[in-house]
Amino acid sequence: MLRIITLNLNGMRSAVSKGMLEWLAAQKADVVCMQEVKAQLPDLAPATLDPYPYSGHFSCAEKKGYSGVGLYCRKQPDKIITGFGSREFDAEGRYLRADYGRLSVISVYLPSGSSSDERQQAKFRFLREFMPHLAKLKASRREILICGDWNIAHTEIDLKNWRGNQKNSGFLPEERTWLSEVFDEQGWVDVYRRLHPDTTGEAYTWWSNRGQAWAKNVGWRIDYQIATPGIAGKSRKAAIYKTQRFSDHAPLTIDYDWNF
Repeated sequence: MLRIITLNLNGMRSAVSKGMLEWLAAQKADVVCMQEVKAQLPDLAPATLDPYPYSGHFSCAEKKGYSGVGLYCRKQPDKIITGFGSREFDAEGRYLRADYGRLSVISVYLPSGSSSDERQQAKFRFLREFMPHLAKLKASRREILICGDWNIAHTEIDLKNWRGNQKNSGFLPEERTWLSEVFDEQGWVDVYRRLHPDTTGEAYTWWSNRGQAWAKNVGWRIDYQIATPGIAGKSRKAAIYKTQRFSDHAPLTIDYDWNF
């Protein structure tokens, strides 16, 4: 079995202080994809950079305390690739890829547009740049898992208050149409939905810190493992861990029947 976990940390040091590494040690994951590290490498303790039995790999944002993605890898990758060739967004630490034979595992963090119209326009620029990169990956004939915070709830069952969020970032028609193109036209697979096509509240992975969103399960499903059809077809079990909270996101774990 190949076990992949993805988790937006909302600050690595914060997540570690809440017991994330201790939880992770019991999960026996092969690769852990992390987003919103919000730290530079000198800020992180050695036990956080390379927690046994993992080797840590990171792409930090040039701006301190912002964005950043990482990978914890149980098996040393054949190759690590940082960024996807974007002058604007590679500087924000949003893409990190590990290659193992014919399999690639990618940690990705799409921009959020919720803070301002300026950031929403940046998000749209990212989507325009990332779509042709996804097409290139799909055409490479590799098996690929792209895991992370996509900051888009795809359909009405992917968030609690879909009616009231149709004009809000993360559920805008343009964003949802873009994600539909990823699935329907390019042929990528939403692995969680392959396993749980109709699940609603149990599928959420993010809750606002405002009000009683967590307590009332007023959540969104915006963290995905999106895959090429070959390895997607090998997915066997998905779990969203909500017993402890390491950040405002919950870890998404998926097991694949794959010789790793």
